[in-house]
Parts: sequence; structure tokens; C-alpha cells
Amino acid sequence: MNFLRGVMGGQSAGPQHTEAETIQKLCDRVSSSTLLDDRRNAVRALKSLSKKYRLEVGIQAMDHLIHVLQTDRSDSEIIGYALDTLYNIISNDEEEEVEENSTRQSEDFGSQFTEIFIKQQENVTLLLSLLEEFDFHVRWPGVKLLTSLLKQLGPQVQQIILVSPMGVSRLMDLLADSREVIRNDGVLLLQALTRSNGAIQKIVAFENAFERLLDIITEEGNSDGGIVVEDCLILLQNLLKNNNSNQNFFKEGSYIQRMKPWFDVGDENSGWSAQKVTNLHVMLQLVRVLVSPTNPPGATSSCQKAMFQCGLLQQLCTILMATGVPADILTETINTVSEVIRGYQVNQDYFASVNAPSNPQRPAIVVLLMSMVNERQPFVLRCAVLYCFQCFLYKNQKGQGEIVSTLLPSTIDATGNSVSAGQLLCGGLFSTDSLSNWCAAVALAHALQENATQKEQLLRVQLATSIGNPPVSLLQQCTNILSQGDKIDRRGSKIQTRVGLLMLLCTWLSNCPIAVTHFLHNSANVPFLTGQIAENLGEEEQLVQGLCALLLGISIYFNDNSLESYMKEKLKQLIEKRIGKENFIEKLGFISKHELYSRASQKPQPNFPSPEYMIFDHEFTKLVKELEGVITKAIYKSSEEDKKEEEVKKTLEQHDSIVTHYKNMIREQDLQLEELKQQISTLKCQNEQLQTAVTQQVSQIQQHKDQYNLLKVQLGKDNQHQGSYSDKTQVNGIQSEEVGRLREELEELKSNQELLQSQLAEKNSLIENLKSSQASPGTNEQSSATASARDSEQITELKQELATLKSQLNSQSMEITKLQTEKQELLQKTETFAKSVPVPGESEAGMATKTTDVEGRLSALLQETKELKNEIKALSEERTAIKEQLDASNSTIAILQNEKNKLEMDVTDSKKEQDDLLVLLADQDQKIFSLKNKLKELGHPVEEEDELESGDQDDEEDEDEDDGKDQGHI
Repeated sequence: MNFLRGVMGGQSAGPQHTEAETIQKLCDRVSSSTLLDDRRNAVRALKSLSKKYRLEVGIQAMDHLIHVLQTDRSDSEIIGYALDTLYNIISNDEEEEVEENSTRQSEDFGSQFTEIFIKQQENVTLLLSLLEEFDFHVRWPGVKLLTSLLKQLGPQVQQIILVSPMGVSRLMDLLADSREVIRNDGVLLLQALTRSNGAIQKIVAFENAFERLLDIITEEGNSDGGIVVEDCLILLQNLLKNNNSNQNFFKEGSYIQRMKPWFDVGDENSGWSAQKVTNLHVMLQLVRVLVSPTNPPGATSSCQKAMFQCGLLQQLCTILMATGVPADILTETINTVSEVIRGYQVNQDYFASVNAPSNPQRPAIVVLLMSMVNERQPFVLRCAVLYCFQCFLYKNQKGQGEIVSTLLPSTIDATGNSVSAGQLLCGGLFSTDSLSNWCAAVALAHALQENATQKEQLLRVQLATSIGNPPVSLLQQCTNILSQGDKIDRRGSKIQTRVGLLMLLCTWLSNCPIAVTHFLHNSANVPFLTGQIAENLGEEEQLVQGLCALLLGISIYFNDNSLESYMKEKLKQLIEKRIGKENFIEKLGFISKHELYSRASQKPQPNFPSPEYMIFDHEFTKLVKELEGVITKAIYKSSEEDKKEEEVKKTLEQHDSIVTHYKNMIREQDLQLEELKQQISTLKCQNEQLQTAVTQQVSQIQQHKDQYNLLKVQLGKDNQHQGSYSDKTQVNGIQSEEVGRLREELEELKSNQELLQSQLAEKNSLIENLKSSQASPGTNEQSSATASARDSEQITELKQELATLKSQLNSQSMEITKLQTEKQELLQKTETFAKSVPVPGESEAGMATKTTDVEGRLSALLQETKELKNEIKALSEERTAIKEQLDASNSTIAILQNEKNKLEMDVTDSKKEQDDLLVLLADQDQKIFSLKNKLKELGHPVEEEDELESGDQDDEEDEDEDDGKDQGHI
């Protein structure tokens, strides 16, 4: 605090003395007032003074305001005033920038007060806890204050929030607030929180930030939204830029697919507001963050794949070919498409198939190249097109071949109705605009990058320079333009054309001995190069000298000695005589020492502030770094070393061929080995399955054996006593003795039936005899009458007997039938039980099944019994506990009853004492009254009680008037 007092004392234009006293009084009131209203009014007054007298309020009131935040959390109004006051003290946003010095001083105040505030980390933790309050008057100023702290001393505040429990999570809740002003300021707070802090960025991302931010962008209208969309996009940039973990999380969460609607810009007449242009610009930058060349290759390719699959690349190409798009959006779209297709074959193939909506239709590449070689187009647009072409050809040998093929004689359109990419590049290469020369040369060099086949194919290209003259090769024409130098009047930089051509020739000749031979075949090329290197020119020409030295070094290093006049050794001798080896190496070093060389080597994108800075290409800087050392060694080598090197090369080539042969053999063996391994693994799996099945079957067999033995023990039988099992077992509860008894009864009934049948036969025979005797003659009428009467009586009796016997016979027959039925049932049950008893040689499956059923029922009964016992036990325990609670409650009730009786007695005693005191007071008042009467009688003045009370009231009114004066003065 001392340095702030020193600053305050040193100010020439400070506040008046009365204002300083006022601030001091307000601080005293905040710290000492017991009434909440007084403290609230004092904090409100400090808030109104904090803007104008920021330093004084900050010095005197900061500690009191922090104390208010700690102690008065229950009152949201005073908390809001305190937060607003602290915000005015710390923030620099409200400062009036009158002079530069005062502005710098105010910024110093903000950082100093911030340092004082965060010196106690508990203050930041307290502020985070206040943000949990939903009250608008607390949450909104809290968000603004924390944002200001992060702007002043970001890294320190970030570290405090990072170690605070649930600190980041509390701030993430702001995005879900239904009040837009808090949600929008929460986005600004998270912007400041996530800036340059990877740990916080990861936490915020895993707190579902991507989902919430994309929802807000969609709600606000995507690219047609306002400043809130821009703030959300900037926050997304903070979370994703240079953070591979968050980028991977963003891709795996399928959030790339949700970016596609951003670029649905509608028809060309929909209008382009300034905010929409800004939003689209940031959206394009966000896409580039995901596919930046500086990202890990695997992460970039996966994002490129997702962008193609969801249609995002197609949407960008639509904007690219649309009309009415602002220039800066078109430029950034070209750069974005460039990085989306860079090095990813599928995207490059799609881009090659895109056609512009023109008549006749032309490929998008051709339309873009037209812009690149058109000097009337903006410089940044031409750079973007060059970058797009480079990305299209990057690691794309198919695309390189298609571009080179448009220059070959067999593919050129003889009618001239359409222009090809190769023709545009040649036109730019030989135009009078130096910038077009440079761009075309670099673009053509990228068509040859790391592709020896296309370098050889390009040697076939023939150009018709003028009518009547024979055509010349493209290589010859490049060297002709290079040797002419400044003879041709060109627009732009003097050295730009030559630098571009030299970079093209160096790329073309490197790693291509055939191209070196073609180049050396022209006898004028080597003298031109040695002449350029040997001259002592100015600083501007030193770069050209260095590139000439590099081209000559490439001609030596990649020379196959097929031309006798320009063999390696002869070229080295020429350098030593005309230039000198040391001087040659010094000139070669001019390239890497140039100030623009390191700038171009940093990023693939050709990003130049103006055309004068467009000198080096990124890929060419890598080539220089690769060749500079080997060319230096090649210049200093002797002829003997060259011969040895040639021999070593031949040996290596032979060795390489042998190694290649064996590699192929090993590759084939590896494939066979992999197949055998797969077969082995398959057989192992099958073997394990079979082993498992066998083990299970063995265990099942053993279980069946154990169950069989157990049943044998339980039944008390053995295989040797199978015949007598029916004498010792039961059949459905009926003993074998009962079966024998039933059989005896059956036999007895049969014998009775036979006896009755014999009696019935006798009776029948008697009836027949009677009938026959009744029909015989030789009897008289009397005897016949007597006999007939006797016979009729006997017949009647016999018929009665016959009916009785028939009824007995029917009943016996029914009983016999019933017994036979029972007999059959008994026999069937006996056979069923006999089958259920195992016999040697029979299957054990049935026995095992029945035994399992019996055991299952038994175990279920045992389990049910156990559960019932447990329930009984639990109920008994619960009963005991309830009984104990009841006893305890009864004892407590007894104790409370005793206490109640005691209290009633105390109350009675207190009433008695009160009555006694009232009596005493009445007596005392009577005595005082009598004494006052005596004093009056004696002549002494006596004051009445009413007069005393009115005097006290007058004193209180005087005090209130004094307080009002103090407040008015404040």
C-alpha cells in the first residue's frame, strides 16, 4: 500500500481535502456501523465516488469492501454495490483516455490493485463462490470483476482458479444462465480464462463447453448472428488452437458435422453485413485450426476425412465458386480449402472434380490459376490461389501428373476452345509481370516436387516462340529468359523473375540426372552461371548469385558424366579456375543468410506483406537445407574420391538390388507366416473349445456317477438283489402284503362265483325236469290237478329263488369287474415303479433327472425354511428394540413429568414473590408521594415526571439535527 500512497501524494491534480475526508468517513461507517442500512448507504456512496476518485477509494476502501463480501452475504444489494465498486477500482474500461501518460498510469493502477486483491487467494475463491448466487445484482458484477482481474493479471488469476475446487465448473454454469447479458459476459470471462492455458482449456472442453457454445451459435443464427456469435467462435479458437487433446475430443464428439450450417450463406443477394463478414472470417479460421499443417499428421488427416464426409468441404467449394462474395471472405475461403485438401488424396481428388458455374464449364483449378496470373487481382488473393495450388499438389503424384500432362503435345486441345492449367502456368511464366513469373514458376516447381517421373516428362514440352522458328523446349526457354536478365522490360521487382526461374530449375534438376544432362547440353548455360557467380555485384544481386551457385552445384552433384565436356571433374576445375572454391561456397551461403529465407521456412503458406517480400518458397527452403551441405562436400572432393564414390555407389546399387530382392522374399515369407499364424490361432481356439467341451462332459459324467451312487445308498439296494425289490418297496403308498391280500380275496370271489354258477345250473336242470314231467300222459285229472297246484307253487318259489340268485350274481359280477380294474391299475403302477429302478446296463439319464428334481425340491424347501427362520429372528430382534425404546420413552416421560412439577412449583413461588414486590412498590410510591407533599409544604420546588420526559425528547431532537447536517455535508 505504501507505493500507492506515494503515487497519490505525487499527483499534482488530486482530490480536494474534503473529498478525502468523505471517503475516510464512509470507510469508517462501513467498518463500524451496526445497522445494515448504514453500511449499504456507505458502500453505495463509495461506488459513486470510485469512478472519479479511483485511486483514493481503492487505497482506503478495498479491505473494507472485501470484508463486506465476507460478512454481508445475506444482503444481495450491498454485495452488488461492493462488487461494482471493486470493478471500478480494478478495471481500466471506464477510464477517460485524456492523455497517453494518464492512460498508462490508469493501467498501472489496475494491475496494482489487481495484485493487491489476488495477494490473498481467498479473495478469488470468495468471488467464485459469489458467482453461485442466482441474484442478478450479485452474479453480473461478479462476472465483470473476475473478467477484469483476468485481463489485468491473467496467468496469476488462472493459476488460482485452477487450484480452486470446482472453480472452472462454477464458471461453466454461466453459459447455462437464462439471462443473456450474464451468459454473454460469461463467454467473455471464459475467453480471458482459457487464453494460453492448456490445462484450463482441457477442463473447460470436458465440461461440455463445445456443446453449449455450438448451441448458442445456432440459437443466434450462425453466421447471421451478432457479436455473441463472434465471441463464442473466439472462445472455441482458444480451446482448440495448439491443443491436440481438445481437437481430438472435438472431432470424436462429431462437432465437425455441426460446423457445416455455418457456411450456408444463402443466395448472393442476401446481403453481407460487417458482422456477418467478421463471423464468417472467424469460422473459416476455426476450420483452419483443425487442419493446420502444424498439427500432428494423423489428427489433421482424420479431421480432413470428417470434413469431406459431412459435406463441409463441398460447402466451402460452393462459396469458393459463388459470385458476390466479399474479397476478404473469398481469400480466407481459398486458404481454408487449401488446408482442408493438403496432403489428403480423397479431398484432393474431389477438388480436382469441382467445376466453376461458367459457360463453358471450367475446372475450379483453372479458374483459380486465371486469378493468380492476372496482375489486376489483389495481391493477397493471388497468394491464396498459389497456396491452394501448392496444397492440391502436396504429396499428390496423381495431381502432379494431370498438371504436367496438360503441357504435353498429345493432350493439348488443338481447337483452342479451352485453356488448361499448364497453358496458364506457361503464360504466367513468360509474361511481363514479374509477380506472375514468380507465382507460375513456384507453382510449376510444386508439380515436380519429389516426382522424378514428371521431371522427365516435362523435358518433352515444346514451345513455339514465334512463327517460322523451330520450337524450343521448356527448359531451354527458361534458361533463355534467365540469361536475358534485365533486357526485357518487366513490371515489379527486378530480381523476382530470375529468382522464380532459378528455383524452378533447381527443383527440376535435383535428383534427376537426365534433366541435368539436358541442361548441360546447352553450351551457353554453364558459362552464364560461372559469369554470374564470379562477378562482384550489389546486395540485391547476391541472392541471384547464390541461386546460380546452387544450380551449378546441382549440375555437379547429380551429374552422371554422360557428357564428356561437362563431366564432374571438369566442372570442378572450371569453378576453381574462374571462381575459386572458397568464393563459390561463400556465394552459395548467401541463400540461407538472406533475411527472407528464415521467414519463408517457418510456414507453408506464402504470406507476404507486399510483393517485394515474395522471394522464397517454403518447399524450396527445405531443398536448400538438404543440398547445401552435400554440394559443399562434392566441390571439395578430388577425382579419386569421386571414383571411389562412384564405385561405392555402384556397390550400393548392387547391394540395394540384392537387398530389394531379399526384402521381397521376406515380405512374401511374412505374408505366409501371417497366414500360418492365423491358422494356428484358429486351431488353438478350436482346440481350446474342444478341451472345454471335453472337460464339461467329464464333469457331467462324474456328477451323474456321484448321483447314481448316492441314490443306490439312499435306496439301500445293490445290483445283485434286483429280484426282491418288490417285497421291500412301496408302489404309490400300497405295501406288497396288501397286494397279496387283494389277490386272495379275488381268488375267493372267483370260487364263490363258480359255486353260484353250479347251483344255478342245478336249478335250471330241475326246472327242465319239471317241465318234462308236466307234459307226460297216464295221469288222471285229480292227480293232475293236485300235481299242477303243487308244481305251480314250486315254480313260483323257484322263480323267486332264481331272481334272488341272479341279483346276487350281478352284484358279484360287478364286484369282480371292479377288483379286476383295481388289479390292472396295481399291475401298471408296479411296472412303472419297476422301470424307475435302475437295472444294470440301463441309461442313468432318467435316474439323474429324477434325482435332480428331488434335490431341487429339497433345497428349495430348505431355503424357504431358512428364510422363514431369518424373518422370525429379525422380527424378534425388532420387537426387542421396540420394547427397549418403549421403556426408554416411559422413563423419559417420568423424568419430564417430574421436571414439569418442579417448574410449576417454581412458577407458583415466582408469582408469590412478584405479589410481594408489587406490595412493596406500592408502599414505596406512597412514601415518595407523602415526602413530596412535605417538601411542597416546606417550600422546596419539586420537578414533575412529565417535565423530565419532555427535556429528554428535546435533547434527542438536537442530536438528530446534528446527524442530518453531517449527511448533507457528505
